[in-house]
Amino acid sequence: MPPAGQPVVRRVEANGTTIAYAQSGQGAPLLLLHGAEADHAMFDDFAPLLAQSFTVIAYDQRDCGDTRNPAQLYGLEELAGDAAALVAALGYARAHVFGTSLGGAIAQVLAARHPERVDRLVLASTFRAGTPPLAINPEVFPKLAALRGGLPQTASEIARYFFPDELLAGRPELLDMFKGNRRDEAQKERRAGILTHPVTADLGAIKAPTLVLVGAEDRLIPPAHSLSLASEIAGAQSVVLPALGHVGTIQDPDAVARAVLSFLREETKSTVIPSAARNP
Repeated sequence: MPPAGQPVVRRVEANGTTIAYAQSGQGAPLLLLHGAEADHAMFDDFAPLLAQSFTVIAYDQRDCGDTRNPAQLYGLEELAGDAAALVAALGYARAHVFGTSLGGAIAQVLAARHPERVDRLVLASTFRAGTPPLAINPEVFPKLAALRGGLPQTASEIARYFFPDELLAGRPELLDMFKGNRRDEAQKERRAGILTHPVTADLGAIKAPTLVLVGAEDRLIPPAHSLSLASEIAGAQSVVLPALGHVGTIQDPDAVARAVLSFLREETKSTVIPSAARNP
């Protein structure tokens, strides 16, 4: 049994995959898409803050958590298809969508290719779908690739790109996110190959009202790159959260939840961003 107050993990068949998900709250559906290193548990502190107003659905992507999928390689297109199929399988016509990091790239493809499934869209600490990592952060991504070869001993070095040092000092269990968790070698290989699959997502085709949310201290995805997405999505709004690193839903779930709830309740106004920050 899950701890008191924790939603029960359920499973549903969608898009040829057995998708594990946790559902909580009531109201309009809100789908949460986690990052590459994680599973739905990264939202354990974040989801309850949203569940006061929405039916929150946090699920495990392919080769993450308790989801079970075919052995074939896949990319952002297949992952977006999973998300669209999950919304339908749970009986909803459409849902609000929150995607962070890799989840934000999946959310872009979802909104561009399956617009009928997306109500409002939040892209947090993410990158333009289809952009090679080296073009996003040419200094950091080669270092990360080298560090991954030394796991698990290098987990603490990798974690510093995702979380502030002060947070890691107080929560050493966060290092487990970077040690591979329960993934076997085949699962790790498939996850590592996601961004090698070509994909196109026309951001100009996204019609869903969109919020681009970034942490000012993100060491992995330069905030300017994330913010540039807002200039390509019609009517998109932008919010920068000070002192926040890459994984805001764990570092400061309250601050992220406030920004998301404000946007979903149609209260958000665009934060003024200096023009220089618009350049990726």
